[in-house]
Amino acid sequence: MMARKRRSTTEINTAENASVPKRRYPSAQRTHLEEMMVFNQKKCLSWYHKYTNDVGELGPEGMEKFCLDIGVAPEDLVMLVLAWKMNAKSMGYFTSAEWLKGLTELQCDSVKKLQSKLESLRLCFNDPLAFKSIYRYAYDFARDKDQRSMDVETAKLMLNLLLGKQWKLYQPFADFIDQSKYRVINKDQWCNILEFSRSISTDLENYDIDGAWPVMLDEFVDWLKNKGENS
Repeated sequence: MMARKRRSTTEINTAENASVPKRRYPSAQRTHLEEMMVFNQKKCLSWYHKYTNDVGELGPEGMEKFCLDIGVAPEDLVMLVLAWKMNAKSMGYFTSAEWLKGLTELQCDSVKKLQSKLESLRLCFNDPLAFKSIYRYAYDFARDKDQRSMDVETAKLMLNLLLGKQWKLYQPFADFIDQSKYRVINKDQWCNILEFSRSISTDLENYDIDGAWPVMLDEFVDWLKNKGENS
């Protein structure tokens, strides 16, 4: 009797794969899946122009409609992250170039695609390096472009948005600014406020008066200590 020839592993796998029916998607469903996966620049620009005015500018009215479509409030922090991704220059406005830059990076050309990325955009605030970049970006984004510094009212609003929930000394600092001589905050002061909020304890015990802090923060520490002594 002749010995039975053993099949190779390759032959067995081939035979098994051949017996498994391949899943086939209907043409319409396949097209929809492809659209969801592939970024289309033309479609992205068409989406942009849905929100532009008569002169082709996406301004405050268009921004409000855009926020409504994606389901977020205009003051939601995720909108700041999105503007950061676009490197938008002015609050309340997106140019077509900014729109394309940010949404190409995110690979979003529709409302549904962007909505699917909102949670990951919010997570940027949990990354210290990303948060620092967003914080620094926010200064130039929010300030009046006719001024080199940011007025204190805008600064307080932005600080409340960015640090209000995590920096326990935010409200005392806002109160200090209200009664102080300061009417604007420059970028160096702005950046140091973040470092102060991250490194200085609430009781101010580790604050070094001889450190390289701006005079504004020296004055804030003195004011807060004096207030504590007199209360």
